[in-house]
Amino acid sequence: MAALMLTYLHIADLGVIADVMIEPAPGLTAVTGETGAGKTLVVTGLGLLLGQRADAGMVRHGSAKAVVDGGFLGVEGIAERLDELGAELDGAEDEPELVVSRQVTAQGRTRAGLGGVAVPLGVLDEVVGALATIHGQSEQVRLATPERARQVLDQAGGPELVPVLAEYRTAYASRRSAVAERDELVTQVQTRAREADMLRFGLGEIEKVSPVPGEDESLAVEARRLQDVDDLRGLAAEADAALSGDDETFGAVGLIGQARKALERLAQHDEAAAGLSAQSVAALDATQGLAGEVASYLATLEADPVRLEAIATRQAELQGLTRKYGTTVEEVLEWARASSIRLDQLVGSDERIAELNEQLARLDEQLVTLAAQITARRAQAGDRLRSAVAAELAALAMPHAAIEFELRPLPELGPWGAESVQMLFTANPGSPLAPISKVASGGELSRLRLAIEVVLADQGAQSDGRVPGTFVFDEVDAGVGGAVGLEIGRRLARLAKGSQVLVVTHLAQVAVWADRHYVVAKSDDGAITTAGISEVTGDGRVAEIARMMGGLSDSQAGLGHARDLLAAVGEAS
Repeated sequence: MAALMLTYLHIADLGVIADVMIEPAPGLTAVTGETGAGKTLVVTGLGLLLGQRADAGMVRHGSAKAVVDGGFLGVEGIAERLDELGAELDGAEDEPELVVSRQVTAQGRTRAGLGGVAVPLGVLDEVVGALATIHGQSEQVRLATPERARQVLDQAGGPELVPVLAEYRTAYASRRSAVAERDELVTQVQTRAREADMLRFGLGEIEKVSPVPGEDESLAVEARRLQDVDDLRGLAAEADAALSGDDETFGAVGLIGQARKALERLAQHDEAAAGLSAQSVAALDATQGLAGEVASYLATLEADPVRLEAIATRQAELQGLTRKYGTTVEEVLEWARASSIRLDQLVGSDERIAELNEQLARLDEQLVTLAAQITARRAQAGDRLRSAVAAELAALAMPHAAIEFELRPLPELGPWGAESVQMLFTANPGSPLAPISKVASGGELSRLRLAIEVVLADQGAQSDGRVPGTFVFDEVDAGVGGAVGLEIGRRLARLAKGSQVLVVTHLAQVAVWADRHYVVAKSDDGAITTAGISEVTGDGRVAEIARMMGGLSDSQAGLGHARDLLAAVGEAS
């Protein structure tokens, strides 16, 4: 599996940058240039890829939009999430590359792309934000927050803390869900009681009437028959007379009977008429059968006002139900079925509340136990981190600096344990430890965050389980120089042995440690300022180091000093 790293960064029409491309080394890459040349725009561009906010002011003057795109290797850890989004990977099968893009228009609209798929900015931040860590002024501010202090401490806790914290988080989420369900049930007691009474009343009404499926339709048919009985009898009697006749006239049965006798005699004289005789027999049988059925039907047609009144009463009862619970008896019965289930749920709410209270008691006991384990492991991690960071700070010309992680108990268990974490700092002997936001200068904060990252990288501490990716340091050398700059560079190079590191620096003592070196240069045609970027190697790099050391890129003494520094660092590496 390929290491997680940035393979290229392409920036177009961002600030003073027209169109540049850099391909960071797997190890340490330095970006240098004159003050104001646009070095920090490289960090800005990468920040856009990671989901940071943008505005129209970032777009190069006269351009319609700014465009940033880049590629990342080693993204197997987020492959499942990428698949969910429909993102596709480029490159070789054994080294798939994720291409990320971002556009910002001159009107301030922004678009983000992930593996060829358009995604919301929040999704870009969620998926890509973890692939690189930018250490700039905003990170210095964040380092002073309890949330960031806890993250650092939990990273230092490593594999001893990770499973316990994960179990705690799962239990805490379960407890929060159970509390929400329990509270909702408790606060809706009156609402549930009213709903249950309404359902009981309705079910009682339906049970009292006891409707049968299809009953409303069958009663309607029977009622119409009883209401029309006189007309039905007249029609049936007319049909009966036509079929059976009376004392004065033959009906159809008698006439067909005469025809049958005549055809029988005809068949006796002429065999060709045998078929006609057979048909007359069938016709007579059918007509007699029909006459019998009509007579039977006529016999059933009796006026029954008592039955008609009973039907009307029953229909009124059914209509009382269909006005409230459905348009048909079937719908009324379906309402009763669903309401019976709902009533069982409402009645069972009290039992559910009791079950939830028992579950909460178990979860509370589990959380207290896990929180105590987390606190203990954080205390141990804090001790380890304190001594290791102090040693790094001493090497960075801060021999008396010290940090402390103060665990402050919370009034109740929180989503991350039983305490908040405060990072305390002092740079001078005899000075009390205090929150870093109150006592640390910009230069001290820069060295502090570098020391923390180096220690965490040495310990292999990644609380989220991901492979260390790309670290970007902007202004890490603020307020320092000379020998301290060399030590900063040495530590960046050390960090780069396990992770990709990109540093924007103005110190030659830092830049000389880089595996790859880019220079940002600014040009002006009298109408517009443009920044370009190019990789420097060999004599070109020597000249840039000499310039950074004192602007002596054209003097033999300056170039010689630069070569000596590069050689010394090469031997130290």
